[in-house]
Amino acid sequence: MSAGTVVIVGSSIAGVRTAQSLRLEGFEGEIILVGEETELPYDKPPLSKSVLAGTADEDSIRLLTQEQADADGIRLLLGHRAVGLDIAENMLELEGHEPLHYDQLVVATGAAPRPSPWGQPPGIHLLRTLEDARELRGDLLRGGALVVIGAGFIGAEAAATARSLGLDVTVIDPVPVPMSRIFNPEIGHWFGDLHRENGVSTMFGVGVESIEGEEGNFTVHLTNGKSVPAATVLVGIGVIPNDSWLSASGLLVDNGVVLNEYCQAVDAANVYAVGDVARWRHQKHGEDVRIEHWTNAVEQAACVAHNITHPDQPRAYTPIEYVWSDQHDWKIQVVGRVGGNVDHVIIGHPQVHGRFVALYTTDGTTLRGAAIVNWPKALLACRIGMAKGITVQELRDKLEPQLQPQPTGAS
Repeated sequence: MSAGTVVIVGSSIAGVRTAQSLRLEGFEGEIILVGEETELPYDKPPLSKSVLAGTADEDSIRLLTQEQADADGIRLLLGHRAVGLDIAENMLELEGHEPLHYDQLVVATGAAPRPSPWGQPPGIHLLRTLEDARELRGDLLRGGALVVIGAGFIGAEAAATARSLGLDVTVIDPVPVPMSRIFNPEIGHWFGDLHRENGVSTMFGVGVESIEGEEGNFTVHLTNGKSVPAATVLVGIGVIPNDSWLSASGLLVDNGVVLNEYCQAVDAANVYAVGDVARWRHQKHGEDVRIEHWTNAVEQAACVAHNITHPDQPRAYTPIEYVWSDQHDWKIQVVGRVGGNVDHVIIGHPQVHGRFVALYTTDGTTLRGAAIVNWPKALLACRIGMAKGITVQELRDKLEPQLQPQPTGAS
């Protein structure tokens, strides 16, 4: 398909990269990029790090300027929320705009933070948009203690950023060991140590019962009967896919838009989905998968653009997962599938070597995934090795000789 109209719903990384990749694939038709926010498209990973810290300005995180969109023939339609879809008539319904006709539709509406169970008056924040980051940074600059509810990637990154600004920070999570749902308890304990060594107070294995007070003077009451004072509260308890607007569309929606291996909706061949909202059949894993990370959005966008432009030569989307996070002085990178009830081997130690890698395997031989901290050469070896089918023992033989006791850093 080299003509017709492709409408992309969602103006973050998945949507922007789909539009750009369509042009790279030679698509000559009309491309309309629809966004709920009035902001020009921007990148989201910096929101909890450099934007919140004030070390990056907003222009530096823009994914697409108006001039770039015009040059690529991408029509930006911003400030209009998608509210419905008619797959029989190929019509997208928008808030505040007439319906759009499409030949091919790409759903790239991402995910939204789980709402705060304690409400969201001034001073209690979620963090997903640029405006969220502006408001949170404004409160942090006024000083006072920050309480972060949730020790996942967003909460941990924001806690590290707040400490870099000199704030007192407490992280609360009902899971006894942080990150243990992502990795395993041994590594999770190291994450807890990392935060405490950097001055973060941690309260794990306890929940939040209620939050009283007002902006600048909150009291966070815990399920163990204790309470924590806070000037500002950040709630980071996970995200949910932005798929509710499709509930009456006739598409199969179940924890995201359900897709085949080519990222097409299972009940509408001219509807695709990419990024956090996409749940597709991963042929190598033999199951439906939904991934909430930047690299997946970029790679999936390229695959979908190819499949739209070359419908006679579709590619199954079978990525090797890759995720990263920056927390304090740790650069955390994850390749493949980690955690769960599988065996793992740890090479290195954060206290002894300043770096480590955990290798995960289901059969004791085949590498299923790896978690790498502060070790670029190990990351490269794991990414290349997984693509080639390297064994855990072969990786051990390659990486263990590189270890030399050192306090920090890695080559």
